[in-house]
Amino acid sequence: MQFKDYYQIMGVARDATEDEIKRAYRKLARKYHPDVSKEPDAETRFKELGEAYEVLKDADKRTAYDQLGTNFKGGQEFRPPPDWDAGFEFSGGGFTGGDAADYSDFFASLFGRDFRAGGAGRASSHARGEDHHAKVLIDLEDTYQGATRIITLRVPGVDEQGHVVTTERVLNVTIPKGIREGQHIRLSGQGHAGAGGGKAGDLYLQIEFRAHPLYRVDGRDLYFDLPVAPWEAALGATVQVPTLGGVVELKIPEGSGSGRKLRLKGRGLPGDPLGDCYVVLTIALPPADSEADKAFYRKMAQEMNFNPRAKLGV
Repeated sequence: MQFKDYYQIMGVARDATEDEIKRAYRKLARKYHPDVSKEPDAETRFKELGEAYEVLKDADKRTAYDQLGTNFKGGQEFRPPPDWDAGFEFSGGGFTGGDAADYSDFFASLFGRDFRAGGAGRASSHARGEDHHAKVLIDLEDTYQGATRIITLRVPGVDEQGHVVTTERVLNVTIPKGIREGQHIRLSGQGHAGAGGGKAGDLYLQIEFRAHPLYRVDGRDLYFDLPVAPWEAALGATVQVPTLGGVVELKIPEGSGSGRKLRLKGRGLPGDPLGDCYVVLTIALPPADSEADKAFYRKMAQEMNFNPRAKLGV
């Protein structure tokens, strides 16, 4: 997938105002409209302009796009960085020029999910304020125990000169015990203010987990790679393993191989039912750093009748 430089497509500077972007679009749209243009690539250019304008005219989408930085160039191979949109508050205004499917894969990869919420509709004199949305990252320990955290969100807006600006707001958020990825925390009245004294909208925080140094998450279950020595795997052993609830003892059955999965019931994430923790064994080989170590390996090779490739027929 190629990175699209929307500013280059529109022929405007990265700090262009709303009016400058609007004027540039009108000029280029007239030039490349398929019904009137004689340019050979008019239809392609017209679609690119519509996509670029969809992003740059909207403070939410433009701020999110700008967060990707200036290190990418148009046509360069691109993949969105993990959690690139975390901590960014948007209004969920949806698409004014169509659905994400109407635009490129690049556009859909950035805006096809989080910006799909519908707009607020036509405001009345006492309209309820628009709901806002944000994705936030929490630690596994927060959902395991429940927590209260200070969360800082970046909020896009437009200043008096028409430039897009970003402000920060700080929230004290209670994280419920057992909340899962993809679930939302609703903060009543923390969205956009209502019109004419109308009720304020709500803020919905979508929960995602930060990458953990030990555990992988699957629903409420956790997976953990546990290194064991060859003799522990071959002869069996009882070892200590860390869990979110503390260190527990685990019995390694005799004759265990690398990749064997052992279950610690109820040691996953809280909920109904409780999640489990699955320990995946990996065989850790002792290094042969000394002559004595190397001699021991040579003795094993001579005395043990073992061919790890026997099942391959070689």
